[in-house]
Amino acid sequence: MRDNIEKLMQEYPFVAENIKFLGILLLAIAAYFLTKNILLRFIKRFVRHTKTEIDDILLHDRVLKNVSYIAPLIIIKLFAYTIPSIENFIHVIINALIVLLVIFTINGFLTGFTEVLSRMEKFKEKPVKGYIQVVKIIVYIFGGVIFISTLLGESPWALLGGLSALTAVLVLVFRDTILSFVASVQISSYDLVKVGDWIEVPKYGADGDVIDISLNVIKIQNWDKTITVIPTYKLIEDSFKNWRGMTLAGGRRIKRSVYIDQSSIKFCTEEMIAKFERIQLLKDYIKNKREEIKKYNEERNIDDSVLVNGRRMTNVGTFRAYLKEYLLQREDINKDMTFLVRHLPPGPQGLPIEIYVFTKTTNWNEYEEIQSNIFDHILAVIPQFELRVFQNPTGYDIKEAVNTLKEL
Repeated sequence: MRDNIEKLMQEYPFVAENIKFLGILLLAIAAYFLTKNILLRFIKRFVRHTKTEIDDILLHDRVLKNVSYIAPLIIIKLFAYTIPSIENFIHVIINALIVLLVIFTINGFLTGFTEVLSRMEKFKEKPVKGYIQVVKIIVYIFGGVIFISTLLGESPWALLGGLSALTAVLVLVFRDTILSFVASVQISSYDLVKVGDWIEVPKYGADGDVIDISLNVIKIQNWDKTITVIPTYKLIEDSFKNWRGMTLAGGRRIKRSVYIDQSSIKFCTEEMIAKFERIQLLKDYIKNKREEIKKYNEERNIDDSVLVNGRRMTNVGTFRAYLKEYLLQREDINKDMTFLVRHLPPGPQGLPIEIYVFTKTTNWNEYEEIQSNIFDHILAVIPQFELRVFQNPTGYDIKEAVNTLKEL
């Protein structure tokens, strides 16, 4: 029977080669299942029982899955000599596939390596992802050259030499990538942006937290929860504001003005001064100011029977003094940072009195609550100093004016 089989094989070589190929294929499949279900399962179990999580991340499923394909390919290559007619073809295809698997394995390993670095405090806020992407691009370029050279049966160096003529085209194709890489280096070197920073990029309508920095793009989650994606190199080309300094300083600035109707500004009468003296926050100020003005006028023999002679208190000056004391009494205002209650140049909308102070918190909700409370109080207390807040006439104002004219 053996002789008959050998005779049949000699008469029909095509059938013989198919049978051999089928046998090699079955052997390769067996090697794949052995590698996947025994060797890789053992490696996974070993990795899970180690104390560190680094090997779990580096040797994740995608890396091990690619490795499991290499064993059957090697089996096919080793037994390719049994099929002389297509031996060279099998070698070329298997070598090319092994190159691809090595590329994918390195890519998976680099992805795991990125995750390992991102979990380390030292690299948590660094644009590591961008640099790893550059390495991946290099791996893909050189791997692609080796893959093509393997299929063509040419030396990789000869292929690279031929590609040198296409350098200008490659530079044009990878222009954005090259610019983004340079921008990533600048961002990292000068510590311009980190994940978690609040930045504003007006040109692109971005205002929110940086949630990802990669080689090509920076993702910003705006306060309305939309996502703005900006090319990395565009962030360097255009101006942007980073609020990290405010967070590190531990205080957020309040810079807002209240506009006083200038026609309500006047010198204080004795009745007004007596009234202000009963305000607890102004008690010491009024006492000291009275003594200071009295001494000044007496030393210079000032005739204080005329209002414009010498020095006098004004209702707006006393109001500013009250605001200073009021803000100094608040525990949520940082007294160690810039602290101003000042006049700005008067204009068509009246006299701006600006509050320029810093809160002790950088939390947005708390900051807005503090700012609102301060200006609630300011707007309510202004009439106590016989001052008026300036605002453009409303329908109510016009109605009141008409009623007054009717009464007259």
